[in-house]
Amino acid sequence: MTHTYENLGFGYKVCISEAHRFGTDAFLLADFAKARHKDRVADLCSGNGIVALLLSRDYQPGLIYAVEIQPEAYTQLEKSIEASPDEAEKIIPVLGDLKEWTPEEKLDLITCNPPYKAEGAGIQSETDSAVIARHETACTIYDVCECAARSLKYGGRLCICNRPERLADVFEAMRKNKIEPKRLRTVHKDKSSEPWLILVEGKFGGSPFMRIESPLFIKGENGESYSEEMKRIYRLYEFQRQDGEER
Repeated sequence: MTHTYENLGFGYKVCISEAHRFGTDAFLLADFAKARHKDRVADLCSGNGIVALLLSRDYQPGLIYAVEIQPEAYTQLEKSIEASPDEAEKIIPVLGDLKEWTPEEKLDLITCNPPYKAEGAGIQSETDSAVIARHETACTIYDVCECAARSLKYGGRLCICNRPERLADVFEAMRKNKIEPKRLRTVHKDKSSEPWLILVEGKFGGSPFMRIESPLFIKGENGESYSEEMKRIYRLYEFQRQDGEER
């Protein structure tokens, strides 16, 4: 399988292939989670490590476990870490099943960009790697929340993204695992469209109270490709200031 690298700026690079790439949702999730400098973090369903790399680049937490079940994606994850700055060495790649994995110490934050489609829902993708990435064949949203419940310290956060039609499933899975939904944000392509993504934060052992944040719009007004907030999330301003670097 052919591998190439995409530049994330500031020395960070992510290894991509036809089977294991990344999308806008990875940038949105990393920005929504906002890791703190000393946080101990895990990124579940890490793929080629894009969310872990963005968290390392932007927030530099204490450590980040990047947990991935597919060997090909795990190889790309390792290559991404090797191609990135020394700070990325705080990303610890883990080849394994999140249903069986438990960290050595309790964590402050877990992120996950999980498979969006319930098993058997819709037309399944053709390749095995795409099926695992997009359909709940290897893990479900409940499995993600169960892993978070045994891995997070009291008050630790779980931040995930998913499709709007799975919102009830996300809330149910969180609450069954004593993770209280605390923040919800919807993502829209523009101000006239329905949401295509949800961002949810839950707190392990938290009390009931949820804040619904203002919608996030991908496109700007007057036909601009990106809103001002998306430019910030993509760090386009910083890229423009970096001589010789391109996304």
